[in-house]
Amino acid sequence: MTDVNREQVLEQVTTALVELFEIDEADITLDAQLYTDLDLDSIDAVDLVVHLQKVTGKKIKPEEFKEVRTVEDVVNSVAALLK
Repeated sequence: MTDVNREQVLEQVTTALVELFEIDEADITLDAQLYTDLDLDSIDAVDLVVHLQKVTGKKIKPEEFKEVRTVEDVVNSVAALLK
């Protein structure tokens, strides 16, 4: 896994958060907490998973996403799928 791929994944996640949830791009950092810092709820998380599945063409298992708490966790999960 190269840094370029992680950067691309971060760009996709950032774009998704901005477009789907109208989150200010400046608030989206790797250590931003999805539920507290970005005010997502569990339904938003499902919407994010569905969006990322469409973008990546990969199936994301819900249990793989349960432990996700930060933007970096999302990037790591998606990056792992793309390996």
